[in-house]
Amino acid sequence: MIAIDWGTSSFRAYRLAPDGMVLDRRSAPLGILAVKDGRFSEALESQIRDWLDTGERPVVMSGMIGSRQGWKEAPYAHCPAGLAEIATAMVRVDWDRGSAWIAPGLTCRDQSGIADVMRGEEVQILGALDALAEGAAWICLPGTHSKWARVEGRRIMHFSTYMTGEVFAVMKAHSILGRMMTEAPFDVEAFDAGLLRARDDGGLLHHLFGVRTRGLFGDLTSERSGSYLSGVLIGHELRSVPVQSGVVYVLGAQDLSQLYVHALRTQGYEPRLLNPDAVVTGLSHLAARLEK
Repeated sequence: MIAIDWGTSSFRAYRLAPDGMVLDRRSAPLGILAVKDGRFSEALESQIRDWLDTGERPVVMSGMIGSRQGWKEAPYAHCPAGLAEIATAMVRVDWDRGSAWIAPGLTCRDQSGIADVMRGEEVQILGALDALAEGAAWICLPGTHSKWARVEGRRIMHFSTYMTGEVFAVMKAHSILGRMMTEAPFDVEAFDAGLLRARDDGGLLHHLFGVRTRGLFGDLTSERSGSYLSGVLIGHELRSVPVQSGVVYVLGAQDLSQLYVHALRTQGYEPRLLNPDAVVTGLSHLAARLEK
C-alpha cells in the first residue's frame, strides 16, 4: 500500500509491505497550501508515480488533505472514537489512477461546549496504541497546535488543542519581543527559566511582556530571549492541561518531542517517547479495514 501524511506545509509518502514494514519513503515541501488551483491528483502523482506504476494499492491519506482547503473534505468523526469509527468515516476520492482514501479527522467538545478538532493526529494515535500501557493514557502531540488526548480502551475519548507553536512563531516574527531577539542556539537554562516563570501568578499575557522587560534591564540577552519565550509558552501549556502529573506519552517530530520531554520531566511528569512514524502504522491499520 501507499501511506500519505499530507499536511499544511509538508508531504510525506511511504511505500509499505503487506506486513506494514516501510520499504521506501520520500517527502517534499508540498503541503496543501503549495498545491495550486486544487490540482491535488497531479501533485500526488508527481511524488509517487513510480510506485503507482508498479501497482501499489491502496492509497490511504491523512492530515489536512481532508480539510475544506484540501482535495476533498472528510467530515470529522466524533469522540469517543477508535479504529472502527475512524475507518468507517473515511472518504473516497477518485482520479485517473484509481481511488484513494482520506481519514476523517476527529472532533470533540469541551466542558463549555466549544468544539475542538484534529486532522492527522488521530491516525498517529491509532498507530501508537500498542505501545501504550493497559488502561487509560494521556498522549501529548507537540506541534504548531499541540494536542493532548485521553485514550481509554483503545479509543480516543477527548482531547484539547493549544496554539503554543503558532503563538511562538507569531510573537517572534511579528511582535516587539521578536525585535529584541537574535538567532542563536537553543539555551536550556533560559528555557528552564521560562518554564519556572510560567508557574508564577500573573497570567500568560503579563509573563509575555516580561520577556521584553527582562531584556531591557539586562536580565536576559537577545540570544537567550527566544529560548526563554519558548519556556514561558510551553510552561503555560503544561499548567493548563487537564493532567497535572504521572505518565505522559509524547508523540511527534524528534526535536520538538525531546523539548517537551525535558519540559515535562522538570514539571514532575513521567514522559515516555512514542515512535514518530506512528502515522504509518495507523494508516496501515485503516488500509486493512478497507479490505473487510
